Amino acid sequence: MEFYPGHPEVLLALSLCLVFLVVGLSLPIVTVEKKVLWKEAENTYSVVSGIKDLAHQGDYFLAAVVFFFSLIFPFAKLISLFFVWLVRLNPDQRTQVLRWLEILGKWSMLDVFAVAILVVLAKLRTLTTVEPRVGIYFFGASILLSMVTTMYIDRLAGKYARP
Repeated sequence: MEFYPGHPEVLLALSLCLVFLVVGLSLPIVTVEKKVLWKEAENTYSVVSGIKDLAHQGDYFLAAVVFFFSLIFPFAKLISLFFVWLVRLNPDQRTQVLRWLEILGKWSMLDVFAVAILVVLAKLRTLTTVEPRVGIYFFGASILLSMVTTMYIDRLAGKYARP
């Protein structure tokens, strides 16, 4: 059914991206432990619970940015990649969509970068400990795999577009 027959690895990679994304969004990405006097408060956050907490605290802009780059954009990119792979487009349309996906895909690393900065900043503070959790690795793997898959599809498109 795909436009380029004989490349089942593309559908496998896209499916893995989707699974990793859902798992990464569902699992905790970070645990924050605050030490106040002798009491310790520990909170574990997933992407979804982090967005909810940001919104409840009144950080609507930051919640919207994380919501867009963590939820909306990765799913839209994967849907677009499935579409590009499964639907026959003319070579110019396909190339244009793939170029945009490749450029925009780099922005999808924004939230992974933000979590990394959060971990580093929290480790610099003496009263807070931040530990990354397994969800961040699945989420990051999904983003990286989708970027590699986009480049691979782009390479195949160029190969098959030649006369």
